[in-house]
Amino acid sequence: AADAHAQVHRRKGLDLFQIPYINLVKHLTSACPNVYSISRFHHTTPDSKTHSGEKYTDPFKLGWRDLKGLYEDIRKELLISTSELKEMSEYYFDGKGKAFRPIIVALMARACNIHHNNSRHVQASQRTIALIAEMIHTASLVHDDVIDDASSRRGKHTVNKIWGEKKAVLAGDLILSAASIALARIGNTTVISILTQVIEDLVRGEFLQLGSKENENERFAHYLEKTFKKTASLIANSCKAVSVLGCPDPVVHEIAYQYGKNVGIAFQLIDDVLDFTSCSDQMGKPTSADLKLGLATGPVLFACQQFPEMNAMIMRRFSLPGDVDRARQYVLQLTRDK
Repeated sequence: AADAHAQVHRRKGLDLFQIPYINLVKHLTSACPNVYSISRFHHTTPDSKTHSGEKYTDPFKLGWRDLKGLYEDIRKELLISTSELKEMSEYYFDGKGKAFRPIIVALMARACNIHHNNSRHVQASQRTIALIAEMIHTASLVHDDVIDDASSRRGKHTVNKIWGEKKAVLAGDLILSAASIALARIGNTTVISILTQVIEDLVRGEFLQLGSKENENERFAHYLEKTFKKTASLIANSCKAVSVLGCPDPVVHEIAYQYGKNVGIAFQLIDDVLDFTSCSDQMGKPTSADLKLGLATGPVLFACQQFPEMNAMIMRRFSLPGDVDRARQYVLQLTRDK
């Protein structure tokens, strides 16, 4: 944990908004040649050794120590009398998700507590933040699937596919309301303010995704801003929230925020690469989904630098027959060349 905290300090000045996309992805993928294994780390990776031979603990195992009964506790927050609404709201809390966000939050809580008073225990309020983070994330998935008209997620039908769009919107709203009640119960106005910012960012990020930039130089900045608001803000602000609960030092709060921000953006960058390099069975959802929705993610924007003919496809949001397949081939060709 001390090593992890030192790494947070060293990374404080890192700003992923200024790192060239391909350099970042190359660093991430060279560190993990089988990129998909990142998302299944807690299922497949035993305790390992560093380059120096020193043994380190699987972070997912460490995080789960404080998250036993995570999904059961989330379902307890969803106090619903209507059987259908209850089934819809609990649908994704089946224990089959990666729980990446709660684990990051629990580990950050440990790091801050050890730094402040050498405590190795996660406070009940900090654990609640981990639950809230997963609830907000899941509500956003339910709403995203409605917007995208998605039919599968995590290897099964989406809520909107089974129950319809109108009920799916209401189920997402209910999960958000339950998360808000849990947040209010913590009773810390600073923490409440921090996490309500996440919900605003999710909405603004979705609006950014609906738009696009004609200027090539503005596209990547637009993409990274959207990525921060839709993905990284939740992780960044959740990490900041547990730091506020565990340590009074505002410097530590900023470090926790920056760490969560950078991890969140890196996570989404890898997810966008996987959309091109993995199969649907591995991802648990259809691949090339963003292209089919007319969205130009990082791999597409970088490929466009080498294949300028992609500009026209980006501007028409891959709407012509053959656009999706051609764009995918350009990206795959780029990854082979690199």
